[in-house]
Amino acid sequence: MIEGNEIDVTTPSTARIYDFLLDGKDNFAVDREAAARLLEATPNAKGMAQGNRRFMVRAVRALARAGVRQFIDLGTGIPTSPNVHEVAREIHPGARVVYVDNDPIVMTHNRALRATPDGVVTIDEDVRRPARILEHPDVDSLIDFTQPVGVLCLAVLHFVSDEEDPEQILATLRERMVAGSHLVISTTSSEGFSPAEVDAVTRSYRGATSPLTLRSRERIERFFDGFELLDPGLVDVFKWRADEPMVDGKLLAGVARKNS
Repeated sequence: MIEGNEIDVTTPSTARIYDFLLDGKDNFAVDREAAARLLEATPNAKGMAQGNRRFMVRAVRALARAGVRQFIDLGTGIPTSPNVHEVAREIHPGARVVYVDNDPIVMTHNRALRATPDGVVTIDEDVRRPARILEHPDVDSLIDFTQPVGVLCLAVLHFVSDEEDPEQILATLRERMVAGSHLVISTTSSEGFSPAEVDAVTRSYRGATSPLTLRSRERIERFFDGFELLDPGLVDVFKWRADEPMVDGKLLAGVARKNS
């Protein structure tokens, strides 16, 4: 997530590193070099990224089956099929989706690939500025905040530093969400890592468009304040309503409902 409209091929992009981990082709040498450092520190980073995409599919299906017909996907990344609107529309053909990102290459791909479907828009904004997202005219025209909405924060909050106050970002979003709305989060945790391993993982993102922050399970649980975590709670991304083979590394995931 960076400012401006120019594609910077000299600075590693978190979106393009993630694209590489998903075996995508929209990345540059500087991104692959950063990904190589990450893979040296966390050899199973590719498996974690791919497991995160499968979690997204399961979570969006769960929300759609619970009656959610509109979604805001924060820090959406370079499009990878199936994506949120494709999954939601398996259940609700008229589901509406706002994709939010401000990486220039993400915006280019999103606008090209998502230009056709009605009820699907991409806006150039930053998760760190939730009020601007909520006030954006495209969000205002597409999302009815008197009805339940699903807010997705998939592998994005670990790129929000403590100084940028992720709890306050989520509180701003929560205030606009009515009962029946849901919050979906996946984020990297420090759980099970030694201090040296945490340093090695975070060092791989130094100099990138956003640094990486690993947080404890207890801190991540606070992200769901004001919501009720659905079963099975905050768990490894591979175990949220699935029983996939585990890989080393901790990407925790949870889905929660706002009840009032």
